Amino acid sequence: QAQLVESGGGLVQPGGSLRLSCAASGVTLDDYAIGWFRQAPGKEREGVSCISKLDGSTYYTESVKGRFTISRDNEKNTMYLQMDDVKAEDTAIYYCATQFKVILTTPPCLPWAFSSWGQGTRVTVSS
Repeated sequence: QAQLVESGGGLVQPGGSLRLSCAASGVTLDDYAIGWFRQAPGKEREGVSCISKLDGSTYYTESVKGRFTISRDNEKNTMYLQMDDVKAEDTAIYYCATQFKVILTTPPCLPWAFSSWGQGTRVTVSS
């Protein structure tokens, strides 16, 4: 059973940077599809960025392309989301998630296709 623990959230000014971490235990991240998701107040949870288990390809939702970077450190069994040039609309609770079985979706990175979740870390972008 995967245990995922996010950290790194907080208050950041518009245009600033933040790096979220997700430490995994009970699983080897390299064997899983991994992803970052977010849920803003009053909105549905959405996929921010994912790495495919099938071919290692990365996906970014349109609004974060060029600003966010997903990565994974296999030695530390930890995944990251580097957030640069953040905007007020990035304010949300961010969750990491993993999925062992390959589930192909269109578009990729849909929350329902991931089975193990962290508890979330809050990111607030405000001046």
